[in-house]
Amino acid sequence: MTDRVLAIDGGNSKTAVLLVDADGKVLAQVRGPGAPPQTVGMKRGLDVFEALAREAAAQAGLSPDEPIAAHTAAYLAGADLPREEEDLTREITKRGWSTTTFVGNDTFALLRAGTNSGVGVAVVCGAGINAVGVAHDGRTHRFPALGAISGDWGGGGQLGNDALWHAVRAEDGRGKPTELLPALLAHYGETSIAKVVEKIHFEEIALDPHALCPLVFEVAARGDAVALAEIERLVEEIVLLSTVSLRKLDLMDEPVDIVLGGGVLTNTGDVVVGPVRERVLEQAPLAQVRVVDVPPVVGAALLGLDTIGASPGAELRLRSAYDDHQPATTSPLDVAASG
Repeated sequence: MTDRVLAIDGGNSKTAVLLVDADGKVLAQVRGPGAPPQTVGMKRGLDVFEALAREAAAQAGLSPDEPIAAHTAAYLAGADLPREEEDLTREITKRGWSTTTFVGNDTFALLRAGTNSGVGVAVVCGAGINAVGVAHDGRTHRFPALGAISGDWGGGGQLGNDALWHAVRAEDGRGKPTELLPALLAHYGETSIAKVVEKIHFEEIALDPHALCPLVFEVAARGDAVALAEIERLVEEIVLLSTVSLRKLDLMDEPVDIVLGGGVLTNTGDVVVGPVRERVLEQAPLAQVRVVDVPPVVGAALLGLDTIGASPGAELRLRSAYDDHQPATTSPLDVAASG
């Protein structure tokens, strides 16, 4: 069997699958809905991954009865703890897509996508927020990324929920006046945010914090103090994730890469990235802060190619297939990966 790598980048909002050969040639690429097994259930999530993997195999001209790849490299949102990675590895192995399987958090794929060595720090800010770091000697640093219970703050879901919170308090007098209130009223087509809350409570309309996130940036661009404070807090959180990881791995004085990804970072220009870069460099002046310029699934594929001992030119060939790639600009929540 020709060595192939089946790479899966499983985010909260989308799943990307890439099938490459050992020389880094792209054989197939498909994209589907987000289906993190911890959220939708193991069987349902893996069924989505399998359908996409089989579609990739068909695109590559493989027969249904042959293995899809020698190795599956699955980097998934929600694979935050060793127990989760072990469970996912076991269940994916049972599917028989490949001879070997590795499952890790999707933030590792982001880091590999943005670096040639896989050394450095990656911060993803999409639906949620997470960070990982890898040192030159292979040591890693990561956060549980389980939400508020593990000390997390940030991501598009957080910003969207906060937008509603501020709008409610602005209307009833508990909070500061903010242009978020009329922005949300226009979004929901209502004249009272209390009416919006009532409809959400009775499940007459859905609360979709991801759809509210862009409103925070729109209102902040007009100088609204409340919205600006939300973005300021997000900047500080990303700086903290970056610098804590650097410090834990003794990389503060090293010329190391800090890779930023996720829709909230890739689709908002320099609003967040600029201040993050400036503040990180104040503490780690040799660091290189950059936004990922290829899809994170490429990082998953590169990690898979590393595992099978691919040819030296495989990385260059794979990256060259994405030379014209530009981050999506449709929504701040077209997520690469989240924790």
